Amino acid sequence: MQRTENELPIVEVFLSVQGEGINIGTPSVFLRTYFCNLTCTWCDTKYTWLNQDRSKAGIDYQSMTAEDIVSRVTKFDCKNLVLTGGEPLLHQRPLLPVLSRLKERDMHIEVETNGTVPPSEEMLDVVDLFNVSPKTSNSLVDKRLRLRRVVLEAFVTSQKAWFKFVVRDQHDLLEVESLISDFSMPAERVILMPEGTDSVVLNERGRWLIEICKEKGFRFTPRLHIMLFGNRRGV
Repeated sequence: MQRTENELPIVEVFLSVQGEGINIGTPSVFLRTYFCNLTCTWCDTKYTWLNQDRSKAGIDYQSMTAEDIVSRVTKFDCKNLVLTGGEPLLHQRPLLPVLSRLKERDMHIEVETNGTVPPSEEMLDVVDLFNVSPKTSNSLVDKRLRLRRVVLEAFVTSQKAWFKFVVRDQHDLLEVESLISDFSMPAERVILMPEGTDSVVLNERGRWLIEICKEKGFRFTPRLHIMLFGNRRGV
């Protein structure tokens, strides 16, 4: 059975620690939605979008009501929620009742987004933190799809966003610096993260990126969950 317009396509709900970004290491409940509007070549959660044109409820994702989700999330003794995907902002209307109920329970809400879908005013109000990850050409996604000026400018203006860039090499870094300048992203809200899905590659690229962060005043984030548990789901 396919989901109704009031239900959400949920891939998984689990307790772990935030593995990336400004809240790295924070115990968090992860709520992962299905469907994405981009197809980044290095994506490590392709199971949230790879078959989306022929995906089925009950197989690729579970159709869940707001009540179902709130019940699942609050079973964990944890006050930090990470809403991730896929691209969770594709589901803003059915998400709002969920997030509003969780805020009433004093949960801190952070959203992982690729920065291509504009957040509604209601979403801006209820979310505490947006982890925005604009995609560069290393994603092999057409620039017209992965960079939306109005959307990124709205996130900069919101003052609730941190901007996380996936970097492999010097060419990526030059592109990132151009985007930071073009969109007037504050250096103290820029985070560089090495691209990779194993600890050896992450350590090699991380050592180089840390020096760049020291020089430019950016933050650095490892991929803690990959380093601790490897490239697998539910961690």
